Amino acid sequence: MIEFQNLIKVYNSGGKQVHALNNINLKINKGEIYGVVGFSGAGKSSLIRCVNFLERPTSGKVIVAGQDLTALTERQIREVKKHIGMIFQHFNLLNSKTVFANVAMPLVLSKTPKEQIKKRVTELLEFVGLGDKADVYPDQLSGGQKQRVGIARALATQPSILLCDEATSALDPQTTSSILDLLKKINKEYNITILMITHEMSVIREICNRVAVMEAGKVIEEGTVFDVFSAPKTQTAQNFVSTVMHDQIPESILNMIENNQASNNIFRLTFVGQSTGKPFLSQLAKKLDIDINVLFGSITELQGIPFGNLIVEIQGAESEVKRALTYLQAKQISFKEVTSHAS
Repeated sequence: MIEFQNLIKVYNSGGKQVHALNNINLKINKGEIYGVVGFSGAGKSSLIRCVNFLERPTSGKVIVAGQDLTALTERQIREVKKHIGMIFQHFNLLNSKTVFANVAMPLVLSKTPKEQIKKRVTELLEFVGLGDKADVYPDQLSGGQKQRVGIARALATQPSILLCDEATSALDPQTTSSILDLLKKINKEYNITILMITHEMSVIREICNRVAVMEAGKVIEEGTVFDVFSAPKTQTAQNFVSTVMHDQIPESILNMIENNQASNNIFRLTFVGQSTGKPFLSQLAKKLDIDINVLFGSITELQGIPFGNLIVEIQGAESEVKRALTYLQAKQISFKEVTSHAS
């Protein structure tokens, strides 16, 4: 549905060249919700703005619904853009116009007949839960309601793609959750492909199918949400994941590990799916001549799959500890030795 091939975007700033995007290669499939996460300056906003040519790439290709936008005329690009809606962080509503007029704006610009405009806008306001706000002005709305107006406006021309540029960053957690529920509803009922740009990993976990992690204009990691969250490969991805997974070992535990010179048998265990609900550690302690001390633990859910993570100390003879690790391996429970300098 959307594909970036060797995409490069260079800005000229104060006589210097700034490489905002550096050889990006990504593919977003039709009907999926795809997230791009990165810190400020990573290049994610430049990336999303290349999809609807708010920014023209310096080189490379942007392919939307099979068409390479870089090879099209301005008129052809305008036709493609009719099928791309966009939601902004700060809503971009006109305060001098009513909710109805804000939502109707794309239809007015495309010279849609008035009766069709009225029908479409009324349907959309009902869909986003603002059926009673048609004659209200944006200043009279809450932040969440303003974003719902922005979403309705983005859907006005019946797009096949919806771009979300930090769409929830200005909202409180409860409102963010309701907006994400609405986006999931849009994706499911309209089969609209959604590309989300955010710096909030909780948003990625809640709504996305796949995710790309950007840093300094490059994609440094990409995969399913489950794979990236359960086993991040880069330090940047690990930093993002830790903000929502809460899998970092408390400093007090690290200090204890460092001070406990007598034991090096401390491991991080990860449980996936049904294994999170089984008493493996209890069985292990009964089966072998060992004691298991649980130092830290958490469990979360990724795309409907339970994911658990435990820090344990295995006390016993070296031969028994080795047998314990062999048992865990046979049960397909991942483990990694923990030191005071690594988690």
